[in-house]
Amino acid sequence: MLSEHEVAKRLRDAFPEAVVSTKIPVPGIIYITINTSFISSACRYLFEQGARFVTSVATDRIAQSNRVEVSHIFSFDEDRLTVVAKGQASTSNLSIDSISPVIPGANWAERECHDMVGIDFIGHPDPRRLALADDWPEGIYPLRRDFPYNYKPPVAPENAVPLKTPQPPASVLPIGPFYPVLEEPAYFRVFVEGEEITGCDYRGFYNHRGIEKLADSVLTYQQVPFIAERICGICGFIHSSCYCQAIEQASGIEIPPRAGYIRTILLELERTQSHLLWLGIAGHIIGFETVLMQAWRIREPLMWLCELITGNRKTYGMNLIGGVRRDITSEQYPKILEVIGKIEDQVKELINAIVDDTTLHLRLRNVGVLPPQIAREFCSVGPTARGSGIAIDSRVNHPYAAYSQVPPMVISKPEGDAWARTLVRLEETLESVGLIRQALEQMPAGDIMVEVKEIPPWREGISYVEAPRGEAMHYVLTGPDNRPYRWRVRAPSYANLQAIPIMLKGNSIADAPIIIGSIDPCFSCTERLEVFDVKTNKIKVYTRQELREISVKR
Repeated sequence: MLSEHEVAKRLRDAFPEAVVSTKIPVPGIIYITINTSFISSACRYLFEQGARFVTSVATDRIAQSNRVEVSHIFSFDEDRLTVVAKGQASTSNLSIDSISPVIPGANWAERECHDMVGIDFIGHPDPRRLALADDWPEGIYPLRRDFPYNYKPPVAPENAVPLKTPQPPASVLPIGPFYPVLEEPAYFRVFVEGEEITGCDYRGFYNHRGIEKLADSVLTYQQVPFIAERICGICGFIHSSCYCQAIEQASGIEIPPRAGYIRTILLELERTQSHLLWLGIAGHIIGFETVLMQAWRIREPLMWLCELITGNRKTYGMNLIGGVRRDITSEQYPKILEVIGKIEDQVKELINAIVDDTTLHLRLRNVGVLPPQIAREFCSVGPTARGSGIAIDSRVNHPYAAYSQVPPMVISKPEGDAWARTLVRLEETLESVGLIRQALEQMPAGDIMVEVKEIPPWREGISYVEAPRGEAMHYVLTGPDNRPYRWRVRAPSYANLQAIPIMLKGNSIADAPIIIGSIDPCFSCTERLEVFDVKTNKIKVYTRQELREISVKR
């Protein structure tokens, strides 16, 4: 297996003047500070050597070194190795070479680093604003340390993001922001010629909630898990687990084995209910309401079971740094086994009814194809990647909780279409039931929480958790005030949404909703509209203020 020292040696051999320093705080992670002029070349080298790009993190270190730090995070999945290539830009020249021309999946991460901290990425192919509102003023960066968390900047409607326009004779078909068969608001500008899709432009992040800013400004370490759980309404326990693991890694905290097993069981319960939720929505998208009704009927006892264990159907409130807040008692074991046993039988019946259905094959086979090479370039994760034959799974590639003792089987399909992504989720649901049963059988006795003393500042942690939609990643830099100095969250949809234009191209308009739905996207909410005036043949994008004035007037 590739080691941390071997990666550093290879980079030094390839670029003798590139490596400034290395740091290996824990086995499996190496931080390599790269001479800024070599950062793009070094990242290209890592990617071509087989590393998967995860995300980029920009951190304001102006108070300490008069610099802004950019960390490009890569994973050698088969080697269970994380490599962080760090570049630094001084305040006198806040620019650094872009890696997006080499790694298309880095596009959004670099744009967000610019929006939030103010780094300019030289040579970026699409440097439009990404995460900030259209009326956000220029030159104000919310993740700078001198930006107050509760400051409301003046509006600047002239800063609206330029819209991509299709090549004639194609026209624009807007999908969203509110669309009947997508469970959340999303806005896709789909370019069409007749019924064929020729391209797409996505605009999201309209309701950025500033969760990362709250963590480094207001919340303490042990308060953050509760807001982390609200990042996603379906898989919140994933995010609270991921945050806690990052802090635990950075501060050297070892949670009790029993706590690891409890986290594993709840993570798999969450995966099971999420996959069943998605299956019902997918059936609804293509008009197969029987699938919706059956999948959600099967899911409901699982939600009651989660309430029995944690006190809540969702948003369990179970995680803290150092372990979990409540035990799963031996008296609950029979009920858990009973419920998951019934779910297993019913899911098998549902799969048997689905896999040979001619209508489903017509709607899903060869639809929204994502070739393996494109999936790798756009750094896709979860069932989206595994449905394209890329067998990555954080539970195996970066084991956490109790997954080293109860490892899952990684399920992948080679076809890359919506049908393959469906089959991956169906088979994973049964695999999750088996993992829950195995974890209960092997559950060790003992404590569920360790005492957490003062967390030392200026330590970094990186954590992965395999959410139902794919790999979630949290990065933390600990701070001096009993709170993170920097917390970066990369949700799975952040990676997968970037591949949607590729998946849509060449398909029919009628297939667009299920192609988008097949990645099980989690969107930011939106509050803007694009209106086409049929009298003037012009497009109008309304700002927040204009929408407010219209609503008051009417």
